[in-house]
Amino acid sequence: MNRVPVSPKESILPRHALSPAAFAAEVRVWIFDLDNTLYPPSSPVFDQIDRRMTEYIARFLKVDAATAFATQKAYYHRFGTSLCGLMAEHGMEPQAFLTYVHDIDHSVVPPNPELSGLLSALPGRRVVYTNGSASHAEAVLQRLGAVSAFDAIFDIEAGDYVPKPQGGSYDRMIARLGIDPRQAVLVEDSLKNLPPAAARGMKTVWLKNQRPTAGDDLYDPAACDAVIEDLNAWLFAVVAACGKG
Repeated sequence: MNRVPVSPKESILPRHALSPAAFAAEVRVWIFDLDNTLYPPSSPVFDQIDRRMTEYIARFLKVDAATAFATQKAYYHRFGTSLCGLMAEHGMEPQAFLTYVHDIDHSVVPPNPELSGLLSALPGRRVVYTNGSASHAEAVLQRLGAVSAFDAIFDIEAGDYVPKPQGGSYDRMIARLGIDPRQAVLVEDSLKNLPPAAARGMKTVWLKNQRPTAGDDLYDPAACDAVIEDLNAWLFAVVAACGKG
């Protein structure tokens, strides 16, 4: 693999940034968010999910699209996911919602064989940690060509429908998968999902992309252990530090 790692801009480097070698030496559980992390936000995946959420909420609450969209975003900000808000406020059954909103065209996810190879070369276990469904995660990984690179998927159902960034979600994930947080790292495009991981002893990596995530302005990127702009390039550097590049 002849890649040159892309360095983050100096203005967003964390105060205590860890080198790829430090991650290679200290991490044995590699936990990755799914949407807009394992594939680029330029792929219109979440836009489709967003539209289908609005459609489902409009029908479920018997409101117009504008009201449904406003409700969707309000619950997202308040509860962490729109689903969590609908369950708490309206007693909605989650499975039908998850099935509907993830019934999308996954062919827009571009294959990424290099990513699969890099993930497989990491020492230890690899986990997908998502507020979406396992079936959606599997479809994305199938398109990426990275199904075999992961040892586990921890989805919203596995977390008893408690989403990131609520602390209970991380506690359930750690307990269910038997993870030692001191040997784990969470890689996320959503900055607000990283502080609960850090509070439990995990290392944190923020994938800074061009898609703003609500609430990210409330958190300091300098508190992360690394800020990156290219996942493949960072993984290449980590794998190279493992002596496997």
